[in-house]
Amino acid sequence: MVTVKTSLGDFKVELFEKEAPATVRNFLDYVKSGFYRGTIFHRVIPGFMIQGGGLDKNLNQKAGNPPVRNEAANGLSNRRGTLAMARTNVVDSATSQFFVNLVDNDFLDFKAPTPQHYGYCVFGRVTEGMEVVDKIAAVPTATRYPHRDVPTETVEILDVVVE
Repeated sequence: MVTVKTSLGDFKVELFEKEAPATVRNFLDYVKSGFYRGTIFHRVIPGFMIQGGGLDKNLNQKAGNPPVRNEAANGLSNRRGTLAMARTNVVDSATSQFFVNLVDNDFLDFKAPTPQHYGYCVFGRVTEGMEVVDKIAAVPTATRYPHRDVPTETVEILDVVVE
């Protein structure tokens, strides 16, 4: 379990170490190093997801660790309240950024071992504080070139701590 402490409140997350061991290890390495302190939720799309864990308040990308292998074929689904790793179009490109699904996003699930259908690795689930996640999702957003869907009120990740 970890607690994500934000400027709008805290939420607790159960990690799925059995289903996504490399991803959970990667996430906990960032947690234990204090990497997430001072990062923000920089992409908020109501009815979809909130994304954070890689950019500072000035939208500068923090230097992270090498990418982790995508474990999306672990049988877990991108359901409301689950955490998954954000990535580029490259299957194994996830580093520090994660997102919380606001609704069931089954279209993000693993479908086939191809770049177009590999999906996004679910590695945890919010167990307490989903109302905080929803509060983050309700913050107005704007474009701050080149980023879209950036909260107009900074939503900072104050810390992520292991329980």
